[in-house]
Formats: sequence, C-alpha cells, structure tokens
Amino acid sequence: MMLPEIENLLILQDRDRKLRTLRLEYKNAPLERQGFADKQSGAQKQLDAVKLKGKEYEVERKKLETEVQGLRDRIAKYQVQKFQTRKNDEFAALNHEIERAEKDIRSIEDRELDLMDAADKQKVIVADAEKTYSATKALFERQAADIDTKIKTLGEQIKELEAERGKLAAEIDEDLLDTYEHLLKNKNGEAIAALENDICSGCHMKVTPTTSSKAKAAREIVRCENCNRIVYYQH
Repeated sequence: MMLPEIENLLILQDRDRKLRTLRLEYKNAPLERQGFADKQSGAQKQLDAVKLKGKEYEVERKKLETEVQGLRDRIAKYQVQKFQTRKNDEFAALNHEIERAEKDIRSIEDRELDLMDAADKQKVIVADAEKTYSATKALFERQAADIDTKIKTLGEQIKELEAERGKLAAEIDEDLLDTYEHLLKNKNGEAIAALENDICSGCHMKVTPTTSSKAKAAREIVRCENCNRIVYYQH
C-alpha cells in the first residue's frame, strides 16, 4: 500500500517532468530555427561573394579593353605622324613607339584571355552557389514552417499540462507541496525517489533500517537521510 499523498506527488512529478521536457523543447525551438536561418544566410553570403568575384573579372576585362583601345588610338596617331614627317630619326622613333604599343597590346590581350578563362570558370562556381543557395533556402522555408508549427503545438501542450498540474497541486497539502517544489528545484527534477533494496534511487545511497521500515509502513512522509528526497516503497 502507498500513501495517497505519495501517489499524488508521483503523478505531479510525472507532469512536472513532462513540463520540463516540453519547456526545454519550446525554448530550444527558436534556436533550432535560427540555426537553419544561419545556414541560409551563409549560403547567401557565399553566393554574393562568388558573384562579386565574377563582376571583378568583368570590370578588369573592360578596363583592359579600354587600355587596348587607347593603345590602338595612339598607334593610329603615330601612323598619321609617320607620313607627315620627313626626318628619318622621327620616322624611326615613331616606328619604335608603334612597335612598343603593339607589344603592349599583345600583352594585354593575353591577360584578357586569362581573365575570360577565369570568368568562364567563375560562372560555373556561381551556378553551383546559386543551386546551393536555392536548396538551402527551400530547406529553411520547410524547416521554419515545421518549427513554427512545433512551437505552436508545444505552447498548447504546455498550457494544457500547466492547467492539469495546477489542479493536481491544489489537492496536495500546502506544506507538503512547498517541500516537494523545493526538492524539485534543487534535486534536478526528482523530488521523490523509490527505495529498492534499501537503496535510494535518487542518490543511490543505502538508507538506515529505520528509514526503510518507515517507508515500508507507508504511514507517513519519509525522507532519505542522505539526499533529503521523499522516499517510498513500491508495493
């Protein structure tokens, strides 16, 4: 036989354990949601970074095109000056400038080809990053919806359990309830523990024969002298 007070406290402790689990899930759910949001944000930043690199290649290529055009314009000017001069040294100097400009053009065009190759490779990287971002975004939207539903459901379950818990607590002696709640807070959610072969399941220490006898008699509330939890024998 078990004391009715113990039976009520065990039911209350069961509800408190469930509440503790639900509240922890409710607390962690937004953090879980934020984790998925961070992944989406990371994918977005990665996509922005590779796109920016692609734009940098394009800007550099246009800059080189402008340089080449400037050199071609200079060559055209030198060609005109060649036919206007009658001095051999000036003619030779202009030819030298034209050759140097043409050499610079070839060098720049080689760099342009390298940039075009890099830009083509970057387009593949951007495409992959876009796929990754799209997949991550879709996953986040699904997960976020699931978590929002989970948060709503948990909130409803907590309210229902809190109401049930309130009714159960109202049926317990006020002083005993205070003792129980104090133990619940300080004993990691386990205010009441069963005795098994005179061993307290809460602290795993052996109780005295007197404590064991009183718990077996089930006539009064008995406390473990080691951890101070309320103890009982399951008959």
